[in-house]
Amino acid sequence: MGTSVRPLQQVEGLTFFKLLGSGQGRGFSLKPNWFRYGLIATWQSPEAAAAFFCSHPLLAEYRAHTFEQYTVALQPLQAHGLWNGQNPFTSVTQPSPPNSPIAVLTRASIKLSKAVDFWRHVPKASQSLDHAEGLLASIGLGEAPFLRQATFSLWQNEASMKAYAYRQADHREVITRTRTQGWYSEELFARFTPLRSEGTWNGTDPLQGLL
Repeated sequence: MGTSVRPLQQVEGLTFFKLLGSGQGRGFSLKPNWFRYGLIATWQSPEAAAAFFCSHPLLAEYRAHTFEQYTVALQPLQAHGLWNGQNPFTSVTQPSPPNSPIAVLTRASIKLSKAVDFWRHVPKASQSLDHAEGLLASIGLGEAPFLRQATFSLWQNEASMKAYAYRQADHREVITRTRTQGWYSEELFARFTPLRSEGTWNGTDPLQGLL
């Protein structure tokens, strides 16, 4: 991951990217997963993305060193907040198509003075994802250990995502504490419509038959 930044900076049509490690479990975790890594990228055009994923040497190198890969193309529906001072997901705010899958990305830079309080409360909410109805897949990601964290999740539809976000007690408490305790110096929340997927995640494609 440390050697990928310079090649990615030179990719034509790549407007924003983040290389991310992952944690164990479905959400935020203090325990790293040394086997799984993520690349989030935005593109000037679908053609630029296709050229990268089909023929770039960096992707060929990744594939040579991995036993599983999963790629999902996303169309932003709604995004608010900042990531390194910008919102990389330009979109027209609109509802997701009814009864269609939805993807959600959350990320935050945690204030050093608030890190202990954050990690005291968040893992319990992350564990509740194990029982979330309508959740297809989710993962906790991070730019830097402990302080720059993200989650990415796929849901059967917007209703199931909202049911977890606003009705599940542990997650609702985290939302409240985020505001009252001022955990973050920067945060971003984005929703997407999945357009297509390729490969497997834990042996299956969670979006198979849904797109």
